[in-house]
Amino acid sequence: MALALDDGTLTEVGLPPSHQGRILLIACGALAHEVLALKRQNGWDHMDLQCLPANLHLYPEKITAAVAAAVAQYRRAYQSLFVLYADCGTGGLLQAKCQELGVEMIAGPHCYSFFEGNAVFAEKAETEFTAFYLTDFLVRQFDAFVWRPMGLDRHPQLRDMYFGNYTKLVYQAQTDDPALDLKAEDCARRLGLAYERRFTGYGDLATTMAAVAKG
Repeated sequence: MALALDDGTLTEVGLPPSHQGRILLIACGALAHEVLALKRQNGWDHMDLQCLPANLHLYPEKITAAVAAAVAQYRRAYQSLFVLYADCGTGGLLQAKCQELGVEMIAGPHCYSFFEGNAVFAEKAETEFTAFYLTDFLVRQFDAFVWRPMGLDRHPQLRDMYFGNYTKLVYQAQTDDPALDLKAEDCARRLGLAYERRFTGYGDLATTMAAVAKG
C-alpha cells in the first residue's frame, strides 16, 4: 500500500522520499536570500531549505502553528530539522513548541538581534530603544511590509503617530549594495527619521548555520 507524505509526493516504490543524512532548515521566507547565500559560500550541500511565507511576520500569532505543521510534514524524511525563526513576536510560544517537538531553533528575540549578534544587540538595547530597524529584506520590501500594512499609503498623516517616538532608522546591512543603501536612506526620509547604516553581515545566522552543518 502506497504511503504519501503530507505534500502528496511518492518515490517510485510508493514510500515517502528519503533524505536521510540531510538536514532540513525550516526558515522564515524573509531569510531565504541570506540562507541560500551562506549555503553557497560554505558548500553546505547537505542542507535543504524550506521557507514559510515571509508575511507571517505580519501575523506572529500564526507562526508557531505554521512551524509545527512544517515539522510534522517533513520530519520523517530527514535526519534532522532546524528552525530558523527567532521568537519573532510569539511570546515564547514558538520555543515551547519546538521543545515539545524535539527540534532546535535559532536563539534570539528577532532577526534584528541575531543579524547584529544577540550579545551585541542586547548591549545596545538600553540606548537604542528609539531605533527602527530594517534588514536587506525589509529595505527591498519596505512598501509591502511596512508602508502599506501600516496604512501609510492611504493615511500619511499617521506617520507621526506611529513613529513620533522613534529618532532614527538603522539599516542593518547584510551585504554591501549601494542601491539598497540609497533605498534605505529614502525609507528613513519617508518616515521622518535620521538615518544610520550599520554593516552587520549575517551575524549569528552564519555561526548558527555553521554549527548545524557540522551536526
